[in-house]
Amino acid sequence: MRYLLTHNIDHAAEHWPDKIAFRFPPDSISYSQLSLRSNQIANLLIEQGVQKGDRVGIFMHKSLELPIAIYGIMKAGAAYVPIDPLAPAERVSHIINDCEIRFLISQDSKQKSFDPAWLAGSPLMAVIGVTFESKSLATFSWRDIAHYPESTPNVKVNEQDLAYIIFTSGSTGLPKGIMHTHYSAMSYAKLSAATYSVGSEDVLSNFSSLHFDMSTMDYLTVTFAGATTVIISEAYMKLPASLSTFMEQQQFTIWYSVPFALIQLLLYGQLEQRNLKTIRWVLYGGEPFPAKHLRQLMDLWPHASFSNVYGPAEVNQCTYYHLPQSFSGNEETIPIGSIWPNTKGLIVDDDDEIITTVQKSGELLIRSSTMMRGYWNNRSLNNDCFYQHEINPGIYERYYRTGDIVSYDQQDQLVLHGRKDRQIKLRGYRIELDEIESVFAQHHNVEEAAAYLVDLQQLGHIDNDQNNYLEVMVTVKDSHKADPDKLRNYALDKLATYARPESVLVTDDFPRTTSGKIDRKALANSAIKKLGINIIGEKLSHAKAT
Repeated sequence: MRYLLTHNIDHAAEHWPDKIAFRFPPDSISYSQLSLRSNQIANLLIEQGVQKGDRVGIFMHKSLELPIAIYGIMKAGAAYVPIDPLAPAERVSHIINDCEIRFLISQDSKQKSFDPAWLAGSPLMAVIGVTFESKSLATFSWRDIAHYPESTPNVKVNEQDLAYIIFTSGSTGLPKGIMHTHYSAMSYAKLSAATYSVGSEDVLSNFSSLHFDMSTMDYLTVTFAGATTVIISEAYMKLPASLSTFMEQQQFTIWYSVPFALIQLLLYGQLEQRNLKTIRWVLYGGEPFPAKHLRQLMDLWPHASFSNVYGPAEVNQCTYYHLPQSFSGNEETIPIGSIWPNTKGLIVDDDDEIITTVQKSGELLIRSSTMMRGYWNNRSLNNDCFYQHEINPGIYERYYRTGDIVSYDQQDQLVLHGRKDRQIKLRGYRIELDEIESVFAQHHNVEEAAAYLVDLQQLGHIDNDQNNYLEVMVTVKDSHKADPDKLRNYALDKLATYARPESVLVTDDFPRTTSGKIDRKALANSAIKKLGINIIGEKLSHAKAT
């Protein structure tokens, strides 16, 4: 009986010992090797004092050691905490201190990152995988790990124990830790494997970094199914043409990434020159996929099925929408689809009253076997993020508040309208920034669009009529035909007067988060720095005059 994530690799090692579990070309590791090497890390951690329930950090670039670290930590009874290897020292330090991480698994390439400034006063006791001189820390190389026993450690773990904590951006500016148990993670592995028929012959693409929740399919679902994951190095991720060649070589059967990665492949990956007929599923999520680009990709890969994956990291995934072949590419919105098994959804209004009317929108609440335990060390946020639904006197169901505004369409499919925190109030009206971006993305020369609000009060500008400045930035296919004024005029007939941006800017590329999403907060902050009060005053005066 498999009820822990670690059971999956041991089960596969017993049934398919020589089957490749992970590849990081040119190297690979079989399930039997993964089982034994993860035991070695677990035994080292236990010897050094790791106890059940501890949090152990993973601070590594993509490599074949990642899955060894993940399963080794869990075999020791601890929870793994992925830390962005490109994160600034202040963020790394915050996660280590907030999560009380005493043990960290890393690699030689990160040696220079161990700055005494953030090591000082931290709870760290040992660093595994990289050696450097330290008076306060024990250090072990990957060669040292090979000397530890390959036997499975005797640690009693049950499915309600923590498996991992993923830190995401928080509204306060500090990262928030999402706690998942073996039960919630195993539930996700089972449901995702069933939804996309993942089997032992499949080859999955690991495009996302470990600290991004989309990677859970690549590292957790894959072992449940006894399949193979190919870890894609950061170098390939930056070069679409090289990435498409790599895809052809690795013969992926399931691709899962943010839309941006697929758009880059479509535009610059020379896909028409590649034989990618092994791909049977293309999964995307994290943000909307411009319909015109999606249809172009579907035309290039007619052999593949496409699915829009939806679900906050707090619930892993909760809905899916398998795109029909009749999808034209002219649709204004693509549904997030149907709620998957062992999951319930409610739509509530601003007063938490349940909405049952079709096409009436409200906040989506989710109750699922894949739902997180809660946020790490954040009682106030935990109090706010859950909704208690009384189904009988004294009997309650707990739902997670997604913050997403949805409604059911006439086909009984969920449609996402935007985020509660992407809903702004401007000129006395409530506006969905996602709607503005969608309009611009429909323009034939626009690749992507980002709408954001600039707070003029931060510049010392206070105006009774307007304190905020709405701006849109776009990337385009043909820069010679990119006229910001014409792009803005294009949107005039499609947007309400109060939702029209003050200006449109054209850029070569957007700042992005490490997961590949557009960093709209960085755009807004950049606009505040670049726009002087006089310039803004001129623009506002012009806007009022027109």
